[in-house]
Amino acid sequence: MLFVVPPSLQSQDWMALSSRVWAQVPQDPRPAPELLPHATGSNLGDACVVGTINPELYKFPGDKSETNFPEGCLGWLWFSVEYQQEVERLLVGLIKAQRLQAPSESCSPLVKLHLLPDERRFLQSKTRRRTSSPQFDEHFIFQVSSKSVTQRVLRFLVYHVDRQRKHQLLGQVLFPLKEILERDGQCIIWRDLEAESLEVQPPSEFGDLQFCLSYSDCLNRLTVVVLRAKGLWLQEDASFVSVFVKVSLINHNKFVKCKKTSAVLGSADPVYNETFSFRADPTELDTASLRLTVLQSVEGDKSHELGRVMVGPYMYTRGKELEHWNEMLSKPKELVRRWHELCHTTEP
Repeated sequence: MLFVVPPSLQSQDWMALSSRVWAQVPQDPRPAPELLPHATGSNLGDACVVGTINPELYKFPGDKSETNFPEGCLGWLWFSVEYQQEVERLLVGLIKAQRLQAPSESCSPLVKLHLLPDERRFLQSKTRRRTSSPQFDEHFIFQVSSKSVTQRVLRFLVYHVDRQRKHQLLGQVLFPLKEILERDGQCIIWRDLEAESLEVQPPSEFGDLQFCLSYSDCLNRLTVVVLRAKGLWLQEDASFVSVFVKVSLINHNKFVKCKKTSAVLGSADPVYNETFSFRADPTELDTASLRLTVLQSVEGDKSHELGRVMVGPYMYTRGKELEHWNEMLSKPKELVRRWHELCHTTEP
């Protein structure tokens, strides 16, 4: 990785330790002011802000994502993440945003970073004035233990700051940290902004599940992306609480194939972001359906059903579930995302 010397340190002397390692000649032990943590309106606790990042490192030649802007998109966010397991530190680089949909002609965005499930503490970027495609180039550090890193979720909340300094939410991005453990070193990611907020929309009686559907008639492939759930009713007396989702493809009321997400520990609002694919011929779509069941693992190999939802053709579903299925068929190769209320049943 390329390290850039901040401007405030470029006038100081450096000496070579090896062919690729440099160290500063000891001088004044006091840090430069711009390297000190920025203060926010919250108690940061185990989080701080450090330095800057070089935007030239994050330019992608031939990246057409900035020109192909789909209808209804709220904008995109670019960021980098890296987990240093030896020192249990999460490094987050806030790079840029594109095509933010502000409520007024002029957009002045800022971003707040939360490490869920901790809602109280956050880090905050500087406000970028009068731009819907801001370049942030800011770097943040969270202290995260290696035991809990796979259960934490990094959340970016993008706001517009109006003339009265009120914050209007433009969208959010959720990134489960378990994804970075599957990659080596620093990874650069971009995500669509989402309109839904777990705080704005209260969960239904048994909770809600959000997932995407897509069908490719060229590949005969049905794709399901399990995103997250909220408001689940966990068993209080369970000594070991973990929640997972089982996705089942059913044809003519017979199970064809089942797949499961990984288990998330101790959360009534788990985040998954896991993708599953099933082979399905176009002629089978009138008789096939998908059942998504949210289950809580208890002691041993036992599990307790928290709720389920089924999507499919008119033969099996009605309402929002039928609308989701039909919208998937009308938009081939496009991921169609929706929330669904979970229902409770005693059927197997």
